[in-house]
Amino acid sequence: MSFSRKSLRERRDFLLKLVMIGVSGAALLGLLKWLAVDRNWVTTDNAYVTGNILPITADATGIVSHVYFEETQLVKKGDLLVSLDGQRAKATMTQAEAELARAVRNVGALFAYRYQVCQKFVSRVAVRDRTAHDLLRYKKAATTGAASDQVLQNTQDQLVALEANLQETRAELQAIDARIVGVTRTNHPDIESAKSRFEESYIEYLRQNIRAPATGFIAKRRSQVGQRVKPGDALLNIVPLDHLWVEANIWENRMSQVRPGQEALITVDLWGASKTYHGVVEGIVPGTGSVFATLAPDNATGNFIRIVQRVPVRIALRKDEIEESPLRPGLSTVTAIDVGGPLQSPNASIVKTTSNEYRTEIYDKDLASAQAVANKTITDNLVGVSTPDDSACRSARY
Repeated sequence: MSFSRKSLRERRDFLLKLVMIGVSGAALLGLLKWLAVDRNWVTTDNAYVTGNILPITADATGIVSHVYFEETQLVKKGDLLVSLDGQRAKATMTQAEAELARAVRNVGALFAYRYQVCQKFVSRVAVRDRTAHDLLRYKKAATTGAASDQVLQNTQDQLVALEANLQETRAELQAIDARIVGVTRTNHPDIESAKSRFEESYIEYLRQNIRAPATGFIAKRRSQVGQRVKPGDALLNIVPLDHLWVEANIWENRMSQVRPGQEALITVDLWGASKTYHGVVEGIVPGTGSVFATLAPDNATGNFIRIVQRVPVRIALRKDEIEESPLRPGLSTVTAIDVGGPLQSPNASIVKTTSNEYRTEIYDKDLASAQAVANKTITDNLVGVSTPDDSACRSARY
């Protein structure tokens, strides 16, 4: 079957028209879609799920004796994670407790010694005053011949010696007062110093047990039984999976309309397009990713190359959606932000720090517990009367 040139040309023209109509229709639909929807959205696939990763480090020196949890296990706030062999810490604490008891007894002895010196001072004041009275009587008697000059001279010499002894006792008393003036038998600086050392050693002993500061899942456990650790050594990580967000890195030339408070749609590669998460822009990081890199750029050098930068944007995820379809930090996402939303200041931030990993109370009672034990040690070693009565000493003439 043959076709004429005219029929072939007409058929070709018809097909070209169909192609042109199809291309024009697609372009028109694309334009309408961009005008109606896409122009109000900024989309990027450079976006990842992230969250708080809590590093658990040692706060005491010791050898790991027990590891209670393994990776992927859930721990609650306050759970015991790792125990160290606390024998040396306990020995140090016992020594500090003995030093505190010794300090309390030494201060008590100092107060008792002051009372002893005080009584000696009162006694010498009385002897001095009696001798002074005798001297006055001898002087009157000497005018009538009732007292000899020798007795008068001896009494005068004795009064000088007694006055010197009194001055010596006064200086001794003042030296003691310089050590205890303004304090009691329980708050003397020597006791406070020993008490602080005991509290430090007691907390060191308590920190032999390492507890979880927040609820989360164990990751990257590094601690091993028999390992010797010191303060600052990394033991493991805790990852709370109930509070996650997306960090979307958006080109700087598409950031002009991105603002906190705008809604976002997120699809995660783990679940595919069948699951869409709904987020809200919480804030915009104050700098591009390059300025926070280990090797920050130096654009003043001669090898400058202009590269479009990306700005990290923090997008909150809904807790109920995370519970329904769990996520993990590091997962890849495709994130679209509705920039047609409210245009508040880009420096505004609606980030909240109210979730459980932003505060912990597990360490709050350590110092109170140490103080309670220290106060009991002080009380148990307060022997004798609390404060001797030195009113006679204070009323004596100096």
